[in-house]
Amino acid sequence: MASATQKTTPVCHESSSVMREATTTANVVQDWSVSSTTAPRRDQLPEKPAVASLISTVDSLPEPSANPPSKGIPIMLRPQSSHPLDPLSPAEISVAVATVRAAGATPEVRDSMRFIEVVLLEPDKHVVALADAYFFPPFQPSLLPRTKGGPLIPSKLPPRKARLVVYNKKSNQTSVWLVELSEVHAVTRGGHHRGKVVSSKVIPDVQPPMDAVEYAECEAIVKDYPPFVEAMKKRGIDDMDLVMVDPWCVGYYSDADAPGRRLAKPLIFCRTESDCPMENGYARPVEGIYVLVDMQNMVVIEFEDRKLVPLPPADPLRNYTSGETRGGVDRSDLKPLQIIQPEGPSFRVNGCFVEWQKWNFRIGFTPREGLVIHSVAYIDGSRGRRSVAHRLSFVEMVVPYGDPNEPHYRKNAFDAGEDGLGKNAHSLKKGCDCLGYIKYFDAHFINFTGGVETIENCVCLHEEDHGILWKHQDWRTGLAEVRRSRRLTVSFICTVANYEYGFFWHFYQDGKIESEVKLTGILSLGALQPGESRKYGTMIAPGLYAPVHQHFFVARMDMAVDCKPGETLNQVVEVNVKVEKPGENNVHNNAFYAEETLLKSELEAMRDCNPLTARHWIVRNTRTVNRTGQLTGYKLVPGANCLPLAGPEAKFLRRAAFLKHNLWVTSYARDEMFPGGEFPNQNPRVGEGLATWVKQNRPLEETNVVLWYVESIFSGSHESSYFYVNGSFLYPATVCFQSFLFVAFFCFENYSCHFGDGHHYLTNFFYAAL
Repeated sequence: MASATQKTTPVCHESSSVMREATTTANVVQDWSVSSTTAPRRDQLPEKPAVASLISTVDSLPEPSANPPSKGIPIMLRPQSSHPLDPLSPAEISVAVATVRAAGATPEVRDSMRFIEVVLLEPDKHVVALADAYFFPPFQPSLLPRTKGGPLIPSKLPPRKARLVVYNKKSNQTSVWLVELSEVHAVTRGGHHRGKVVSSKVIPDVQPPMDAVEYAECEAIVKDYPPFVEAMKKRGIDDMDLVMVDPWCVGYYSDADAPGRRLAKPLIFCRTESDCPMENGYARPVEGIYVLVDMQNMVVIEFEDRKLVPLPPADPLRNYTSGETRGGVDRSDLKPLQIIQPEGPSFRVNGCFVEWQKWNFRIGFTPREGLVIHSVAYIDGSRGRRSVAHRLSFVEMVVPYGDPNEPHYRKNAFDAGEDGLGKNAHSLKKGCDCLGYIKYFDAHFINFTGGVETIENCVCLHEEDHGILWKHQDWRTGLAEVRRSRRLTVSFICTVANYEYGFFWHFYQDGKIESEVKLTGILSLGALQPGESRKYGTMIAPGLYAPVHQHFFVARMDMAVDCKPGETLNQVVEVNVKVEKPGENNVHNNAFYAEETLLKSELEAMRDCNPLTARHWIVRNTRTVNRTGQLTGYKLVPGANCLPLAGPEAKFLRRAAFLKHNLWVTSYARDEMFPGGEFPNQNPRVGEGLATWVKQNRPLEETNVVLWYVESIFSGSHESSYFYVNGSFLYPATVCFQSFLFVAFFCFENYSCHFGDGHHYLTNFFYAAL
């Protein structure tokens, strides 16, 4: 992902952070391995030395080659020109693809390669710490690992690596490749490619995510299939240009769905007008047609016209355009609202590094997760940089439907693992996705055939006013003080078939971090016979109903509350509010108190929300205290939530066992990234992923904890908002809910905020009890 420039009006100019020159010396070594020494715990550390004694002048970077490679070969960036966490550039993606292609055993193998995903292999955490301390501004020498004789610092960082998921269309095999991206190998290999294969491995018995190219091919072959054409004619449709075929992964219900074949069971919809590209074809579902497609060979292998259900009646207002275009009326009673920042934004951006108020973090992006937030920290006066989290992202999303009828019972999409949230992201340069003074970031992806595609303005960074942060009025004097709340928002929006999903991370001045998800777009609907109704959905228009369903979002939070590099000093406690028993300690029957329970192991840490006890969880540092002498931490405050509304033997739960609890806590492991395993598509293995990892029952009393928070929203009945107002047909409004909230229990040393008006005020998160 690269930062975009001059793509919005106005555009945020990137920070001109000035490198500080180090003028003293330290031990500089060429061997990278010596810098990976794990730092001792804080109570074992020596007195903090001066910055001058920590670092030496970094070797000057080599100049770009005077003889650029021949035309058509991408130019690689120097190892030190990209931060270890920066997403892969287009050149790096091209190099990785060319390297893997060149490693193919035969021309046939190379021609059959289809590229599902190419992402940065994120380095170990100590590599990131060294880069931030020594190689990339703003330099943070306190992050340097410490050794007895002083820090041993390499002259350069290790080469970046790419991880590729490759599907072989001929053999139906999936493989994972690791490629080292280094210019050294370009010289030794004659310039044909600039990478080195580190490893490759065929992953048996899996199917990788589907690709947009496959979806388009599937739609074309279904619409050309003669029995399908005849079935549509029975429903009064002769023009195949009106037909919409949405391929859905088959899930796993029996051995027939095994990953030995790459399968899809499409859903069919139909537009009413071919000359209205923005018409909502999802408002006319085609029921009764069963299609099974072999996606490897792109052939229809099963077809049946099981039941003739009339198409829902056409309605000219069921399109995406303004009401006037089809005889309706749009609102006209709102005056213009302008959001301006005449002096520019308060945030600073240097590449993917963001600074705002006392916050700083890095922005990343992957084709599967979409937006990733790295290295979240808070700058707290003389205490300096205080870490909060290593990595924050949404790693899976599951949408199971509650209608037992065909085809809806099979609708349980894994929108991240089967499709990719990032690959389906929008370019935000059109419309009003973000308002104000905006900084956009581009995202770069591989397409199915190995080409690089760019989504411009994929991530939006901007500030928002958020109402009142703090206010108090002295009743004796009548004087009042009030401060507005400002928050920094990082977001992206994606479309998966009919639904739109907006993912937002908000950073607040009082130390809070909030996750928010917005659901909008179009419902996935079903058709009804005349006079028919459905128990498992809501009728929203004549002949049309919305099946009940749930949306589950899984946030993975690799925490590092108040931890220095190399430290694993976090634990998780659960807090429940208890009512005191009547008796000597509660003679007035009004007493209640908060009770903490340490979650000591992974099996103990499978927890559910409980609003009856105001249940929440605190990620706590085991060695650092706040001003009141209590251990510092961050409180996870759940939003509205529920568990799967399905029986324990529901078929989709074999792939999604992680939905059975709202909270899971694991000890960090590098390869434990996705709660349903890396390849949930047609996955025949029960409980793979998170539900299997926790069986190790690793201790959690003092470690690098990873929180997996599963949030859900029920959909169907509440979304019966296709309704008529003065004859106008409306679409469902956006469903917005707070996923969770992190509240700081640091009791920051520099605990006041300054707005430049001479006033300071206490923020609202100082809980004396903690």
